Amino acid sequence: MVKNESGVDRIIRAVAGIALVAAAFLLEANGFTVALYVVGIVLIVTAMTGFCLLYKIFGIDTNRKK
Repeated sequence: MVKNESGVDRIIRAVAGIALVAAAFLLEANGFTVALYVVGIVLIVTAMTGFCLLYKIFGIDTNRKK
């Protein structure tokens, strides 16, 4: 997998992912909290790997380093 996220993009994703997981942890368990966990974990994983499948599908590449 070729990285297609910039450093700033990865930081924003990591912060947003942590915030969503923390919000889900603090809320009462229901379907909404499950969605928050899933989206938060996906954001954290994409921030860690530097690869986003949706970026690949739509041809987006924010990584300037080649």
